Amino acid sequence: MDDSLYNKIAFTLIPSIGPVTRKLLLETFASVENIFSASVADLCEVRGVGEKMAKEIKQFQPAEKTTEMLQFIQQHRIRPLFITEADYPQKLKECPDAPTLLYYKGTADVNAAKIISIVGTRMPTAYGYHIIESLLKALPKEVLIVSGLAMGIDTIAHQLALENGLQTIGVLAHGLDEIYPPPNKNLARAMLQQGGLLTEFHCKTIPEKYNFPKRNRVVAGMADATIVIETALKGGSTITADFASQYHREVIAVPGRITDQRSRGCNKLIQENRASIYINPEDLLQQLNWVPASAPLTEIEKSCIAFLKSKELFSQDELLAFTQLDFGGLASLVFELETKQIIQVLPGNQITLMPAYYSI
Repeated sequence: MDDSLYNKIAFTLIPSIGPVTRKLLLETFASVENIFSASVADLCEVRGVGEKMAKEIKQFQPAEKTTEMLQFIQQHRIRPLFITEADYPQKLKECPDAPTLLYYKGTADVNAAKIISIVGTRMPTAYGYHIIESLLKALPKEVLIVSGLAMGIDTIAHQLALENGLQTIGVLAHGLDEIYPPPNKNLARAMLQQGGLLTEFHCKTIPEKYNFPKRNRVVAGMADATIVIETALKGGSTITADFASQYHREVIAVPGRITDQRSRGCNKLIQENRASIYINPEDLLQQLNWVPASAPLTEIEKSCIAFLKSKELFSQDELLAFTQLDFGGLASLVFELETKQIIQVLPGNQITLMPAYYSI
């Protein structure tokens, strides 16, 4: 048995201690073992820890729930991420109420350099779908997409991330032993191969109402920016936006029609200067300083860009006829254009110009 992990799990089960106090205790005593072995008097020296809480720490018995979680981790190859360790999401660690211990399964790097959270209504319109589709097509492939695996905008964000070759992580409001909502079980399985699932909740924790705001703070805290796409005035997405603001992260809202109930939350965020306005992917990348220094365009690349602006999709045969290259030359050109993210090659060898180059 991993005694260290056992103690870390047990530490998170002490009912009277929240994440803020746990963080203060770890900063004071450096390890869970030191916390459990400290005297009541020493524990009381920590801000927010009174005699009652100190005695509860000393008297706490890990019991069967700790063993159950440890066995679940081992059986299902779950990665525990403890807040003092390097593999814990470092952006999230900066938040004062960051979870002490996370449970993760997947392939994506939770410490990716560029992370965007996408949140919104459970009843999206075609407009919301189009916004996500155009955004994810334009994002660099190294951007990690985070959302909450809920129906609606969350589901669309995860699905389109997978379709566009982006890693995507779903943050859950329950344990990793189930998937909620049930219709997203197949999506969750696909995400394990191109992203992952993350939660602070132990196995057998059901998705109760009060777990969702806790989930939302993780969605906001992991990311450089939270993008809100279609939400009512009091939607759960506005809670996520509020967390992102508290954590001094970028909050970006997609404007909508003033008559649309599903855009009222976004419009209000913009009106009250609680979010900047989303216009297009290019502006977003500029705002986040994620625009790479591009190599100078060659003359043939410039002419191809001008040619590809004339319609949405081209076949490689059309590009071959335009450039008058041989097949080897065309293959090299297409590779360079794709590497520089000037074009996207779609199924069936269809070619489309990336949105940023329509303005050149």
